[in-house]
Amino acid sequence: MEEAAVTTSLAGTTGPTVGGLSAAEVAARLAADGPNVVAAPPRRGVARRVGRQLADPLVALLLAAGAVTTALGDLPDTVIIVLVVAVNTVIGVVQEIRADAAIAALDRLAAPVARVVRDGRDQLVPAAGLVRGDHVRLEAGDVVPADLDLTEAQRATFDESALTGESVPVHRDVTEAAGAGTVLAGGRAAGTVLRTGAASALGRISALVAGTRPGPTPLQRRLAALGRILGLTAVAVSALVFTLGLLAGEPFVRMAITAVSLVVAAVPESLPAVVTLALALGARRMARTRAIPRRLHAVETLGSVTVIASDKTGTLTENKMTVQRAVTADGVRHTVTGTGYDPAGRVWRRDGGTVPDGGPLRALARAGALCNDAGLLAPDGDRTGWAAAGDPMEAALLTFAARCGLDPEAERAAAPRVAELPFEQARRRMTTVHRRADGYLVVRKGAPEAVLDPGRDAALLAAAAELAADGLRVLAVSTAETTGRPDPAGPLPLRAAGLVGIGDPLRDTARDTAQAFERAGVRLLLITGDHPGTAAAIGRRLGILPAGEAVAEGDRGRLTGDDVAKTRVYARTQPEQKLDIIAALQQRGEVVAMTGDGVNDAPALRRADIGVAMGSGTEVARQAAELVLVDDNLGTVTDAIGEGRRIYDNIRRFLRYALSGGLAELLVMLAGPLLGMPLALLPAQLLWINLLTHGVPGVALGAEPAEADVLRRPPRSPQESVLGAGLLRGVLIGGGLLAAVTLAAGVAAHRLELPWQTVMYLVLGLAQLGVALAVRATAAPGTPRGLALPAAVAGCLLLQVAGVMIGPLRTLLGTEPLTAATILACVAVAAVPGTLLRLTGRRH
Repeated sequence: MEEAAVTTSLAGTTGPTVGGLSAAEVAARLAADGPNVVAAPPRRGVARRVGRQLADPLVALLLAAGAVTTALGDLPDTVIIVLVVAVNTVIGVVQEIRADAAIAALDRLAAPVARVVRDGRDQLVPAAGLVRGDHVRLEAGDVVPADLDLTEAQRATFDESALTGESVPVHRDVTEAAGAGTVLAGGRAAGTVLRTGAASALGRISALVAGTRPGPTPLQRRLAALGRILGLTAVAVSALVFTLGLLAGEPFVRMAITAVSLVVAAVPESLPAVVTLALALGARRMARTRAIPRRLHAVETLGSVTVIASDKTGTLTENKMTVQRAVTADGVRHTVTGTGYDPAGRVWRRDGGTVPDGGPLRALARAGALCNDAGLLAPDGDRTGWAAAGDPMEAALLTFAARCGLDPEAERAAAPRVAELPFEQARRRMTTVHRRADGYLVVRKGAPEAVLDPGRDAALLAAAAELAADGLRVLAVSTAETTGRPDPAGPLPLRAAGLVGIGDPLRDTARDTAQAFERAGVRLLLITGDHPGTAAAIGRRLGILPAGEAVAEGDRGRLTGDDVAKTRVYARTQPEQKLDIIAALQQRGEVVAMTGDGVNDAPALRRADIGVAMGSGTEVARQAAELVLVDDNLGTVTDAIGEGRRIYDNIRRFLRYALSGGLAELLVMLAGPLLGMPLALLPAQLLWINLLTHGVPGVALGAEPAEADVLRRPPRSPQESVLGAGLLRGVLIGGGLLAAVTLAAGVAAHRLELPWQTVMYLVLGLAQLGVALAVRATAAPGTPRGLALPAAVAGCLLLQVAGVMIGPLRTLLGTEPLTAATILACVAVAAVPGTLLRLTGRRH
């Protein structure tokens, strides 16, 4: 989202009327103080990036070899070594810059917004645009965007662990300060910005750690361990080749350079850069589908998700809640029609009677509009229809009041709020006190069982169960009129005002999304705080709740044990019970993705293997998650899972290609002396082959499209080795084939008295490029294949052949001229391994 498109006017807001700053004042203060951002890590220059590449142990070995060849006057090998180091360094630096650019773009997309008062109206603006003097409104779950002097605090508690390490929320009153980076854990608050950016409490701490770089991802750590094993193996084999060469009478210096060159050629030193680039570019592709990864490791982990625990509202549904049914205290039932949050609509009695202008229905609608913190966004240039500002369910109550003929703004002005008990998950209800001309009005709304009296309101509780069975989310409302100002937390003479049944229709794609998860081997769970009847109705519509299967109810006890293996729908769940469900699933070896949008979802988002936050949810949920769905559509996760699997497939594809080539080089150099060829390949030839095969073609493999069956196969096990699932076998087969044809070509050339060393150089290099084409993805029909890999292979093929046709290159590489017929024969032989691998389907 571009910053210019974030600013949005709000209507129907609550709280004191504050004019706020004017646009001119904001611009002046922003120019004076700078944006509200904390200190960013210093950008690494090109020199530091080059230094990081040269500090790689394998590159250091190669530089040491270059120093030896220079001291001995071996100009051809020195030139080749310098060329290899230069090309590998350029590729590594370019990949690092592209990865950093991709991550920076994601940070801009995920930038938080703040709700402020400017020019006399509420607006949503990028948090980076806040200035001193701005008036900021906060709701439970919001991250404090700058240091604030609180001007309003209704039972406001702040989680200050980000600043102090204290895990217990702290109560704050009016005139007290709220530090940037803390979280409004409960209640409601507003305040004036005191300090922004580096001057804020969070900014001062961030300045101390600005130079800290994020650690490697789990995949990078696994690959680094693999690299160490490969390096030790290559060193051992190179030492053996060095010894055999000396025994065969080869010069000491040449064999020393050959051994070092073989180590570098056998290990894919470009692997970390390829992996980082693949993850970063994959994250950018996800962002284009409206799924923003906040951490790179989430991109790869998504590919192994086995369970998705989803909330209902906004993810599986359209998040356009509307009151569809209403039941007044006298038992009269009403139907409400209209589209989304548009106030236009009508209400009629289901028994055919007339709806009076006053009476119980309007009393119910008025109470719902007063016990309410939401607002409505009117259509404007950036929005074609009405939308919710705040909780969608509370916005639906405002729309319901308008459809009953009330003006929510006028009702709020006539009965201003003077006290409140904000909604809390444990109580599942909210209570407000309003001053009127004749006394005070108390309104309570929430879950029917938390608001109604079981004895006195049995008929309404039965009606609530019927509405829930129809898939509606049910809220009960009760009211009381008093002459003295009451305590909202104390005993109150409340009487039921009625029920509202709020519908949030399933997205058109919801059932298809559930089926797509099933095909991909991912189990979809519905975990909601709704009534069991509502949860069951949604589960049946999604196709995840078979007939006769029970719904687990969170308020019936602890949700643990073997039940998680078969339960697909959970109702009336508390935040701590979500943690129990996730923990039980993880103990069974499942990889869990959890969706959420509220402050109470943050612990579960943290506990899950992948936390998925809704873009319209609270800032604390977005900060706790690894993936943010901008469009709130769970179907977007399907694409993200496919992208995660594609990236992992391509990393394995690169390993398959690079390790096969490295193994082949080791085998050729080891077996050559046993076949009468003391030094199968010269150091410069090894390095040239390594330069051509591990560079551009390797990067191109990381951009291959997804396999046709990427979302029709089960997820991989997180315990699986990166060389598991047949990859090690594939490397051994590929390396064996490459070595076999190379050695066979060398033996045949030796017997035919041809330049056998040049023939082996040409066949080995061309055969490795053929394997790159053999292991490429089999894309779905109609998916563009892309020209990156064929173009890279074609360019490297020409350079490989140039090594035997162009005089200066022949001098550098120590090759000899070959006839056209011999070159064609080498090409034909080199095509054998790739052809066999492609025909036998060994691509993974």
